Amino acid sequence: MTGDQIGHIVSLQGGIADIRFSDAVPEIGSRLVTLSEPAMTIEVSSLPGADTARGLVLDPAPELRLGLGVRDTGGPLTVPVGGELLGRMLNIFGETIDGKAPLEDLPRRSIRGHKVPLAHRRVEGEMFHTGIKAIDLLSPLERGGKAGLFGGAGVGKTVLITEMIHNMVAEYEGISLFCGIGERCREAEELYREMHQAGVLDRTVMVFGQMNESPGIRFRVGHAALTMAEYFRDDQRQNVLVLIDNIFRFVQAGSEVSGLLGRIPSRVGYQPTLGTELAELEERICSTDRGTMTSIQAVYVPADDFTDPAATHTFSHLSASIVLSRKKASEGLYPAIDPLKSFSKILTPGAVSDRHYRVARAVRNTLAEYEDMKDIIAMLGLEELSEKDRATVRRARRLERFLTQPFFSTGQMTGQAGRFVDLEDTLTSCERILADELAGREEGAFYMIGSVEELEHNGKALGDAAQDRDS
Repeated sequence: MTGDQIGHIVSLQGGIADIRFSDAVPEIGSRLVTLSEPAMTIEVSSLPGADTARGLVLDPAPELRLGLGVRDTGGPLTVPVGGELLGRMLNIFGETIDGKAPLEDLPRRSIRGHKVPLAHRRVEGEMFHTGIKAIDLLSPLERGGKAGLFGGAGVGKTVLITEMIHNMVAEYEGISLFCGIGERCREAEELYREMHQAGVLDRTVMVFGQMNESPGIRFRVGHAALTMAEYFRDDQRQNVLVLIDNIFRFVQAGSEVSGLLGRIPSRVGYQPTLGTELAELEERICSTDRGTMTSIQAVYVPADDFTDPAATHTFSHLSASIVLSRKKASEGLYPAIDPLKSFSKILTPGAVSDRHYRVARAVRNTLAEYEDMKDIIAMLGLEELSEKDRATVRRARRLERFLTQPFFSTGQMTGQAGRFVDLEDTLTSCERILADELAGREEGAFYMIGSVEELEHNGKALGDAAQDRDS
C-alpha cells in the first residue's frame, strides 16, 4: 500500500480509536498520523470491519476527537539508527528527551525488526564478569545470553542493575543500551546523571517509555530499543549490552492493550497472547556471526509469587536467573540474592573452571544444609546440634555475610566505598572460609567486605593502632 489514504475517527474509547476509510484499509502495524496540530500517532492493532481500522493512540492530546482526519503513512513505526544516538536519551519515536539538540536526517528502521535465522545465530558459552561476588560465584552470566533479576517490590532490582551498569559498562568493550519500560522519570534522570559522571555515556544509548505514558508506548518501547541495538550489532559489528528495567512493565502494558482491544483475558487476568508477545521481544536478543548481544533484565514478581504467569513465561527465555529474597533484604544481607533459588546454565564443569564449579557447589551445599537446620535451631537451639552441624552453621553464616557487598551506586547513602571483586579473589576467599582458616574471626567481620584479605588488612591496621596507643 502506498499510503496517504485519509480516514476519519468514528469511535474513541480509552486509548483506542476506530478509523473508517473510504478506500482500502491500512495493514496491521501501520503508522497513522492525525491531521491536527500537534499530530498524534496511531498504530493499527486490528481490523474489526471491512472499512475500519482499530488502533492504539500512542501520544493522545486534548485535540483528539470524533471526526478528526487521519492519514495512513503506508509504513510501520520507525526509529532512527546511527552512531549519533550514542550519549543520547530518546523516546519511542526517536525524539531526544535530554534537553540537547534534536537528531535530524538519520536513517530510520521499523521497530518490528527482522528475525535472525538459526543458521546465523551464535552461542558463546563464555562467562560475563560483573564484579559482584554472589552473581559471579553462584549465578554466572553468559556472554551473549539473557539474565533476569527477579524480585518483588523494594528488594533491590534497580539498585542491582545500576551497579551492573557501573561495573560492566566501564570494563565493557562495546555499546550499552538501556531500555526503561514503565520507569519513573526520577530513575531515568538519576541514571543519566550517574552514567555521565562515570564517563560511559558516550558509549551508551538510553530509550525510555515512562510510567505516565500510554500503554501503547510502554508496550512498544522495548521493540524500539532492540531495533537500535540490532543496528550496532549487525551494521557496526559491535558487542552490545542491553539492560532492561522492567520486563514486567512490558507484560503489564500488553495486558492493558489487550483489555482495551476487547480481548478475553487469560489466567490471572493476563492477555491470552502473553507467551507470543514476550517471545517476539526476547527472541530478538541473540548473538550472530556479526556481533554479540547480551541482556540483563529486571523482572518484578507480583506479590513475590514466582508462579505468576509473567514470571514463569520470562524464566523460560533466560540463561541465568538471579532471584532476590525479601527475607535476605529484611536481614540486611545486600545484595539480597537467594543462592538456593538462583541458577545459571553455564555453571557446569565444561563452561566454568573445575575449581569454580567445585567451590560453587560446596558453598551452595553448605548454605542448603544450614537452611535445613534452621527449624531445628529455632525450636531446640544451636546447642542441641552435633559439633559437625554446629561447624556447618558457623561456615554458612560466614558465607552469608561474605556474599554481601558494598555497591558503588549506593556509596553516597551508606558511606561505604563500593567494591569490584575479581572471581579469583572470590574463589580464594570462599575456599578459606570452607576450610575454617578464618574460624577465629567473628561473623560480623565478614559483612560488607570485598575479599577476606581485607580482614587481615583491617586486623593488622587495628593491631598497629593499638600498639601506637600503648606506646
